[in-house]
This record gives sequence, C-alpha cells and structure tokens, in this order.
Amino acid sequence: MPTLYLAITNHGFGHATRAASVAVTLQQSRPDLEIILATTAPQWLLQSYLQPGRVTYRPVTFDIGVLQSDSLTMDKGATLDKLKWIRDHQDEILAPEIEFIKQTGVDLILGDIPPLLTQLAKAVDLPCWMMSNFGWDFIYRPWGGEFEAIADWIADCFGECDRLFRLPFHEAMTAFSNITDVGLTGGNPKLTVDEVRKKFGITTSRDRTILLTFGGLGLAQIPYEKALSAYPDWQFLTFDRHAPQLPNLIKIPEIGLRPADLMVVCDRIVSKPGYSTFAEACRLDCGVITLPREGFAEAPLLLHGIQRHAPHQIVESDLFFDGDWSFLDQPLVPPTGERLPQDGNETIAGAVSHYLT
Repeated sequence: MPTLYLAITNHGFGHATRAASVAVTLQQSRPDLEIILATTAPQWLLQSYLQPGRVTYRPVTFDIGVLQSDSLTMDKGATLDKLKWIRDHQDEILAPEIEFIKQTGVDLILGDIPPLLTQLAKAVDLPCWMMSNFGWDFIYRPWGGEFEAIADWIADCFGECDRLFRLPFHEAMTAFSNITDVGLTGGNPKLTVDEVRKKFGITTSRDRTILLTFGGLGLAQIPYEKALSAYPDWQFLTFDRHAPQLPNLIKIPEIGLRPADLMVVCDRIVSKPGYSTFAEACRLDCGVITLPREGFAEAPLLLHGIQRHAPHQIVESDLFFDGDWSFLDQPLVPPTGERLPQDGNETIAGAVSHYLT
C-alpha cells in the first residue's frame, strides 16, 4: 500500500494541527494510504483531528522550534544549546529513521517543517515535500550571534527540499526553490452550533460568547477574575484547566474537542499570534482579538495577515494582563483585504494523493 511519512516540528500545537488537517483530508480521499506520523506532539491532539485508520505514530524529535515556558515566553539560551546539539548529532538522530524507512517501504516524505527532513529523504533516496508559512531560519536569524550559523545550516537543509506548499501569512521562504502557494488549512467543526450550545449550556448570544485560546502551551497570569467580573452577562470559554471556577467561564473538559469546534458559537476569539488559530478563525468567519508578540519574526506576518483578512483587534499586552478588557466593548476593525482561499487541506492532500497513485 502507498505510505506517507509525515514529520512535524515539535513546537507547540499549531504545526501538529495543520499537518493533521491535511492528513485527515488524505484519509477521507485515500483510505488505502498508510500514514506514519513522526512527532512527539500528543497523540490525543492528533487523534482529535484524524479518523481511525492506517496511522502509525513514531515519537521522533527532529527539531524543537523554540523552547518556551508558555505561549509568549521564550528561552533563547536553552533553544540555542539544543539546536547546536541537534546539528552536531544529526547522523545519530537520523540513523534509526533511515533504517525504519528502508524496512517499511515509505513512498514520500512530507514535513511541517523540520529542517533535517531533507537529509533523511536524501539518505533514503525519496522526495521531500514540506508545508509551512515560515522556515526556522527566518525565526532564528534576527536573534544574531550563534543563531546566524544555525540559520545558515537550516537554510542549506531547506534548499534541498523538492517542493514547498507555502501557506498564507507567509514570509518569502527564499531558501526553497520550488514553491506552490495554497489556501488556508485547518480543522472542520465536529459539532453544530446547536450541539455546542446544548452541550455546554450556552445561552448568551454569539456576540457575547468569547473563546479564550492561547495555543498548546497556554499563557501564564491571565487575569480571569478581574477581567471577567466586568462582563457578568458574557460567556467565556477556555481550554485552560488551571483557570478558576467563575460563573461566566466554561472550562472545556473534553480532550477530543478543539478551538475550531467552539468557534462556531463565538463572535470572536481572544488569542496570541498563531497560524493555526488565525487560519481556523478565518475559515469559520470568527473575529480575532490578539496580543502582539515581541521577538518572534512570524508574529508581524500574522498580525498583518489578520488585519487584511479578518475582523480584528490588536490589544496592548499591559492592558490585557492588568485586567482591563474594555477592548471587548469596542467593535472589531473590518479587514482591509479579500477573503483568503480555503483550499489548503485539499490542495496539499490532492498533490500527495496524485503522486502516490
């Protein structure tokens, strides 16, 4: 049977969810396809997107992204140390996967977006395709110092990629020589509006129902009590298991539900810059209220993109963390540009399917 080896960057949840959105589209069109997921992303997260079927999980760490204590707080020193270790031990990292792929009979390698994947593909004489809106060289290079050599090494790896599917909200990604631009990726809601409202007892109108979502690592020090007490007639939803018990805050306990499943009842979300969250909000016509993010080169791309393509607000971090959420009383700013195409899942899955036919 045809076999796809899909490797995912180990950084937060966004890379995993958008890769899984493509994988489930493949499952729906090609039930004969065997998919190998090479990542340490939680299996429950991947399974919340995937269908039961021919999926094998391999807990492999090809890269780390950025080491963080929460969705905004980065540890550059520890990140640099780990990146240098990966660069210096890449043969050791790749050796078991080379052997596994040779024994398994993989037909195509797809990544989002570990640089070492091109070296793995070269070692087993397979094409390497990738999907992303940025490369890790773009993130590390502005940090200067020893990160510049790391960025050069990563760019060299990316230069050997056979095909890149470039997602919206992207940088130029000049290290890649063969680029196909595609539309938004993301998950489709599992529940209807009525099903979500009934399941969680939501009685507020859509314009007073707000999802608070800050990625897989969450966000420390959200001032729930001060901020939410000013809006007692509003309903707030969160996946944060550490959030306090408040009368207008619903903590979502189901591990199989995702932000996309709750956006259908929300007028807007409150978030931090993240491709997958922004993409799913755009796909579901949900407004975006976002914090900025300093020192991470992808963030300006996302903020520019959301200003062009979704009703939005960009709020000051100091006000947010001080508990002044009066931004909720303000109307969202209309987008300045056109609606983005929604065909990312289908375009990437279709290309993979065609290649494996």
